[in-house]
Amino acid sequence: MAKNLVDSIQMEVRSKQPCRKELDFTVPADAVKSETDKVLREFAYAVSIPGFRQGKAPAGMLKSKYGNDIRQEVERKIVYAAFELAGKDGSLDIVTCGIEGEPKLEFDQEFKFTLGADIAPEFELGDYKALKVKEELEAVTDEQIDERVKTYRAMYGNYAEAEGAAQKDDMLKVSYKSDFPLPEDASPALKRQLEAESTFLWLSDPETIPGCTAALTGAEVGKEYTIKAEYPADYREAALAGKTVNYTVKVEGIQRRVELTDQELAEKARVKTIEEFRDMLRKAMEQENQSKQRSAVIEKVYAEIDKAIPEFELPPSVLASEVQKELQKIARETVKSEEDAEKFKAGLEEHKKAAEEPAKKALRRTFILRKIAKAEEIKLEQGEVDAQLREMSRYYGYKEKEFRDMLEKNGGMDDLQLDILSNKVLNHLADMATK
Repeated sequence: MAKNLVDSIQMEVRSKQPCRKELDFTVPADAVKSETDKVLREFAYAVSIPGFRQGKAPAGMLKSKYGNDIRQEVERKIVYAAFELAGKDGSLDIVTCGIEGEPKLEFDQEFKFTLGADIAPEFELGDYKALKVKEELEAVTDEQIDERVKTYRAMYGNYAEAEGAAQKDDMLKVSYKSDFPLPEDASPALKRQLEAESTFLWLSDPETIPGCTAALTGAEVGKEYTIKAEYPADYREAALAGKTVNYTVKVEGIQRRVELTDQELAEKARVKTIEEFRDMLRKAMEQENQSKQRSAVIEKVYAEIDKAIPEFELPPSVLASEVQKELQKIARETVKSEEDAEKFKAGLEEHKKAAEEPAKKALRRTFILRKIAKAEEIKLEQGEVDAQLREMSRYYGYKEKEFRDMLEKNGGMDDLQLDILSNKVLNHLADMATK
């Protein structure tokens, strides 16, 4: 009985580091020939060659005309079979792997290639099931509700003309222009961002023009002011990203929120009385406290588990990828202008060092929770992923399929699935610790 491709491949494992292995594969010539013949038959039916019926073109002619495509397809099938073989070896908990070098397959000849594989670290979890944490739910006080009511009074108050100098959170009626050269093909949004007549600016976050709150707090009606706006490197209008733009702003009016009365606030909240509104707030704040308490329990439990586990080696390729993610976070937080970008590049090595510690901590947490998931037989369900995708797509304003495709293209789907599984494990641990 003929062997299938996976059974025909020979694998030898070499160790480079505790979490890094090299998997050497040898595919015998007869297995290469067998797989090539299968691919040739597929091509014979998929292509059309003048003078031959579908599926009847000679192998030599197919190799001559489509040799590179056929070779790539045979290589793909063999490498896929090698991945399957590596996964069948129960001693290898492969996290990620890829082909090393550029092996080239020759038809009907023995084929050798190597996969570099990152292996999950080995460590003991300790007695995490015995952990106990006391829940301490904080009560909602009348004073806290008073403060929240005060916030809502101001938040939902109506704007009215204000006298004197502008204050933070005021709404200013202004006309402004900038020194930025307007491109001929500028979008309406870019034009409005650079020049506008009798429009409104809010002296609060998020700022329409970067720096407008600081520059216009204290401004008076009828006077002109200048703003040196430094746009962040990831600003939505690419033409302004990382740029510094100087504005001249004329203040035409100042409006300030007038706090709502009890009855106005109740009507705004669609309840009959302020007492009903306070009851509604109390329930919402109690839920907030429960959520905070749950998070606190989760972190306490994980901290105890982490403390009981000695340091262990981390897979090098996965660690490098995690460091890169942390580096991108640092860049988003610090690079707001062209000058910031240059400084970031100059200090790149220091930033990499700063990214290493949080990357190691995050990766260590991932492997600890991954091992607990296996021990507790906690698995990710497709329905959980779909539900999270629906919620996220609504939040970010995308169609669900569009958001899913975007995550799959940029590698975000793996991160999403890992987050969902990690949260399941953490909540399972919290449940055990509070029983």
